[in-house]
Amino acid sequence: MFKFLKEKLKSFRRKVEEIEEKEIEEKEVKEEVKPKVKPEKTEAEEAVEAEKVVEKTKSISAKIKGKIGFKEKVSTLILKREVIIDEKKLDDIIPELEVILLESDVAFEVVEEISSALKERLLGRRKKIGEKLADIVVNELKIIIKNILDKNKFDFDEYIEKLVDTRSPVTLIFVGINGTGKTTTIAKLAKRLMDKGYSVVLAAGDTFRAGAIEQLEEHAKRLGVKIIKHKAGADPAAVIYDAVVHAESKGVDFVLADTAGRMHTKKNLIDQLEKIKRVTEPDMTIFVDESIAGNDAVERARMFNESVGIDGTILTKLDADPKGGTAISISYVTGKPILFFGVGQGYDDLVKFNSEWLIDRIFGES
Repeated sequence: MFKFLKEKLKSFRRKVEEIEEKEIEEKEVKEEVKPKVKPEKTEAEEAVEAEKVVEKTKSISAKIKGKIGFKEKVSTLILKREVIIDEKKLDDIIPELEVILLESDVAFEVVEEISSALKERLLGRRKKIGEKLADIVVNELKIIIKNILDKNKFDFDEYIEKLVDTRSPVTLIFVGINGTGKTTTIAKLAKRLMDKGYSVVLAAGDTFRAGAIEQLEEHAKRLGVKIIKHKAGADPAAVIYDAVVHAESKGVDFVLADTAGRMHTKKNLIDQLEKIKRVTEPDMTIFVDESIAGNDAVERARMFNESVGIDGTILTKLDADPKGGTAISISYVTGKPILFFGVGQGYDDLVKFNSEWLIDRIFGES
């Protein structure tokens, strides 16, 4: 997961370290050419001298009433020298990071936001002697990306729990293009809801694609849940409406409705989707796309949101995504939360969105 991005970030860290080392070397060269200038002391030598000063101050501070903390103040003044991170350093660092993010399919507007925030957080910051610039930059980058991921934070479990308490059934419809794992994702979410004690009925609203009804029917059989279906070519709004009526009569908690894959540019299919929403009044419209699609997935999410409106996103195939840009960008661009990640083929391979979990996988070794 995110192998490409991880390698690029490691390379970026090394680049920042090289910039800092070069700066230190240049400073040492300047010091060497200055006449009658004492060589710069190492941190260890400064620490020894500081301790000597502190020891000398012990007898003085003991005699001076009210001078509590004098030792600590002296140590702080001597040991905690600082350097300021200036614009020149950032001009060497930030463009390199921008290229890495763009290569990793992070949306342009998100790259701009990250760059701007990083500059704002670092410019003029005081770096203590002994602190590594690379550590500071990477830690700030983690915070910024986490803030972007949490911008539209949303707790799916908490939300549906409140919905179930107020209405029955709760209707979720799933939209997106063909081939992104939409039908399998419906089955995964059905399994997750059942594991939490809810009852579920599936609606075979994709009456257009050959084999779509059979595919969902097979999932229903494996999970042991009811499926409402019509023949191929039937009105999908009628199928989903019948599923809602069935759920109402049987006291079923959730209706999970499949829809035909469609591009946002196909007006007749978008009109059909609008009809489905008008007839069934779903509680959530969930956009499903694959993480490996990069900026294409982000743009499709944006267009679906603008054309029919979505309430959240599920990204599939995250485990196969080498870059991670889709996951970083899609919520920021659409203004709607990521709900889950698909991380495998099994019914349990559905991970609830958690920004810290994602940050660990972007910057960690896992």
